Amino acid sequence: MERKEIIKIDKVTFSYGKEEFLKDITLSIYEDDFLGIIGPNGGGKTTLLKMILGLLEPQRGKVSVFGISPKKARHEIGYLSQFKNIDFDFPVTAHEIVLLSRVGDKLIKRYSKADKESVKKSMKELGIWDLRDKKLNELSGGEKQRVFVARALANEPQVLILDEPMSNLDIHIQEEFYRILKDLNKKIAIVIVDHDLEMVSKYAKEIVCVNKCNTHALRYHDADSLKMKEMCHD
Repeated sequence: MERKEIIKIDKVTFSYGKEEFLKDITLSIYEDDFLGIIGPNGGGKTTLLKMILGLLEPQRGKVSVFGISPKKARHEIGYLSQFKNIDFDFPVTAHEIVLLSRVGDKLIKRYSKADKESVKKSMKELGIWDLRDKKLNELSGGEKQRVFVARALANEPQVLILDEPMSNLDIHIQEEFYRILKDLNKKIAIVIVDHDLEMVSKYAKEIVCVNKCNTHALRYHDADSLKMKEMCHD
């Protein structure tokens, strides 16, 4: 059975000023993928994600998502960014955080029954519905993480993209989180950037190594963490 391609990166090059971060990248992502993206700091991983999200445009080449431009397809993508810029002391509940994902482009919105049902469904799926009235600063690191994944899923995307979501979490929480992602992958595609080579090689189906100006834009099957480290020159 032919796999359905959902994201196409075709001969893409991107530079910041005179410095090339991605050069002649070609990559396909499919509807059943659990794809790990690895590489050294500053190698272009987050830049690649931003082009898929339509936040950056390539200088050369083309990125398409579900056959259209990334900006037009943004509603099909759930995105979880790095946690470093989030104020966890802001007085908001877990439920309110997830519900905010349904606002869209509107400044003022009345939440519909469908909005509330979608939020409830995503929070139950992540096992945090019973935490809905808890403030963010009352949650553990793993619980916070699941709240923001539920937020990314509340709009019912077809692909979930995560940018280093494991930062500062212990190994047991990481294991639990990857198991959640593996279960979600039964229904949607997963694309994750992670520095933990052993963890990502354990759970991801395929691996892409991105290294600034020396990019391995290929898919490596059954590559162990040592081999991937050699490929990425990390």
